[in-house]
Amino acid sequence: MSAELRRIFCIGDVHGQYAMLDRLLHRLDAIDANAELWFVGDLVNRGPDSASVVRRVRELGSRATTVLGNHDLSVLAMAADASKRVYADTGVARLLAADDASELLDWLRTRPLLHQSVETGWTMVHAGIPKGWDLTTAAACAAEFEQALTADDWQTTLNDLYGNEPTAWAESLTGIRRLRYIANALTRQRFCHAGSGDLDLSEKGRISDAPATLTPWFAEPNRKTHNERIVFGHWSMLGRIAWPEHNAWCIDTGASWQGVLSALELRQHPRLIQAD
Repeated sequence: MSAELRRIFCIGDVHGQYAMLDRLLHRLDAIDANAELWFVGDLVNRGPDSASVVRRVRELGSRATTVLGNHDLSVLAMAADASKRVYADTGVARLLAADDASELLDWLRTRPLLHQSVETGWTMVHAGIPKGWDLTTAAACAAEFEQALTADDWQTTLNDLYGNEPTAWAESLTGIRRLRYIANALTRQRFCHAGSGDLDLSEKGRISDAPATLTPWFAEPNRKTHNERIVFGHWSMLGRIAWPEHNAWCIDTGASWQGVLSALELRQHPRLIQAD
């Protein structure tokens, strides 16, 4: 099988659940030990062993492609500012104190926010893509943030990043407000305001419980990426994996909330595989 056509397994939010990840990787290797492994972000936080998860994924080398999630960014913010470490759970505290912490965190900091495979027609992002962005715009905006995160003053970017504004995209946005919108859209988005597509970052639950004025980002009419196949995580309360009518597949099955860790084989008819 050629490199372009080899299998791709996309793995959901791991959240420090190393034992689950180990079991799932062994199962996937039994199916195809040469398959590409995509991770939708949130490798860390909540679970007991964030350090081992990052080590394991890093050791996969070129087999693995990982996009950043909001929890990954939160841990990097703790690394950038020691005063934020009071919010670290036990697993994250061990990661930050590990002998190889700088190597692990530098590796994490250089991961992308979006990954697109032209050959397969699949795009991976942690949370979502705004209604008004096509893939070219999404990739360019992701690259802007990635550049800021790898710059010499990356700590300043993370220190100033947090907040829910702005909720609407404008090409005229500059500085930290532009970077904040990009990060929120790609790593935190679940719902948007129906019609406008403006971000709503307060509603986090089930679609059935949300106000009628909100819609899931992927179900917003006239979304520019409607014809693109998108796999994402972040939304364990969504309750379904497949939304094929919207070309969207959510692979967060709640590993950090007594759920399971899942992988989706990315093909014409995606196949779900879960850890035992």
